[in-house]
Amino acid sequence: MTRVKLSEVLQEPAVMLDLDGRSKWEAIEVLTDRLVGTGQVAEDDREAVHAALVAREQSMSTGMENGIAIPHTSVDQVSATAVALGVARKGIAFESIDGRPTQLVILLVNPANQTKTHIRTLAEIARLLSSADLRADIVTAPSSADVLNIIRTAEAAVA
Repeated sequence: MTRVKLSEVLQEPAVMLDLDGRSKWEAIEVLTDRLVGTGQVAEDDREAVHAALVAREQSMSTGMENGIAIPHTSVDQVSATAVALGVARKGIAFESIDGRPTQLVILLVNPANQTKTHIRTLAEIARLLSSADLRADIVTAPSSADVLNIIRTAEAAVA
């Protein structure tokens, strides 16, 4: 089974280092806009993609433990995996499992017909972010390029 690396689907312009002060709903909104702004989601499909993410989040919070949230959905509107990563250094309330503030929000949108890829990508992101050191390095990274380099280095270490 092929591993789906976060660094292969996350573009530098899709990394936001300023999510502080937002609610979970604002974070999803802003990161959806980032998917459109980076060309991963067509402008005409923005509302459908955003609505699918909100519906998924309303059914069950995607706030995990250790300051991570992975709002995700599968939709017909994308033909390839679309990813945006937001960093909230001060943390935002995301109704996480452990009740703690979320500092890393990874928005994931997969094509509806690629369920296995969706599950593998979610698993890879969760595995990668299980490292407290990695999470701390991402949260304190000075630039989007640094975030991607940190992720690539971590992925290479477990290859």
